[in-house]
Amino acid sequence: MNNTTRRRVLGQMLAIPPALATSCGQKAKGAERKLRFSYQRSSTLLTILKTNGALEKKLAPLGYEVSWHLFANVIDPMNAGAVDFHADVADAVPIFTQSAGAKLTLYAKEDPSPTAEAIIVPDESSIRTIADLKGKRIGVDKGSGCHFLLVAALKREGLTFKDIIPAYLPAADGAAAFKRGAIDAWVIWDPFLAITQTQAKVRIVADGTGFTSYYRYYTVNDEIVASRPELVQLVFDLLVETGQWVRGNREEAAKILAPIWGDVPLTTIEAVNQRRSYSVRGIEKSALGEQQAIADTFFEAGLIPARLVTADARIWTPAKG
Repeated sequence: MNNTTRRRVLGQMLAIPPALATSCGQKAKGAERKLRFSYQRSSTLLTILKTNGALEKKLAPLGYEVSWHLFANVIDPMNAGAVDFHADVADAVPIFTQSAGAKLTLYAKEDPSPTAEAIIVPDESSIRTIADLKGKRIGVDKGSGCHFLLVAALKREGLTFKDIIPAYLPAADGAAAFKRGAIDAWVIWDPFLAITQTQAKVRIVADGTGFTSYYRYYTVNDEIVASRPELVQLVFDLLVETGQWVRGNREEAAKILAPIWGDVPLTTIEAVNQRRSYSVRGIEKSALGEQQAIADTFFEAGLIPARLVTADARIWTPAKG
């Protein structure tokens, strides 16, 4: 781990309680009955579970408390094992955590949502095609699913990152940079994509269609899988139920999310919910072909140090109902 990464991890740790900063293998005294969940702004299902208290109701009879932790950057906390159940992440993120040797197990994924991430430009921009990105400053969150979308899109046009000027920006910083015209294009996911489309006239140069399915993966620390697999089943079942509820109650779900996402218009949230599948299922090693393609692309681009076999990732299999 280099000094920059150490500082980022330390910054994340300093922002959370001491019990959270303690690794899973060395929990602070009295913290062993607390389950720690992380989420990010795009974590719709986890956000709804945090709001309705369903996890707390299920876990309290088993003697567990729940703590929630919001992260903008998820890779460092995942690599550090900073919580027990981690935020759902785009398909590219597990490539980086597996490459880093993180002690994580994949336990669920959402069905494809390729239109929920896109390369966008201001409506008046001269950029019309992916080829037009050559020589332009492109904002992207390093290590995100959008990072892969950009690499894959450029590759199809015979371009590489050497042909653009990448601006590595977390989503919130990317939004600010895009708004003030500091970047020529931005590669971003929902809900930031939908919010930006609401606030300004933008044009989609390309979304994930034809480049990436944009699966979202859920991970849990290996120790939880080994010691309390029934807890993983409980969380998995709640995610499945919550996804079904959102698909059947999109307007009500939008009303729950609106104040949490910054009082954005309900129509914006409904657009997000239309683009995301929210259909949660277990993972099969035989279905990781696209993950392998992402890993190979990242290795060829020099983004990970060695080739990965994504089927080597640890996977928890849910009980068949």
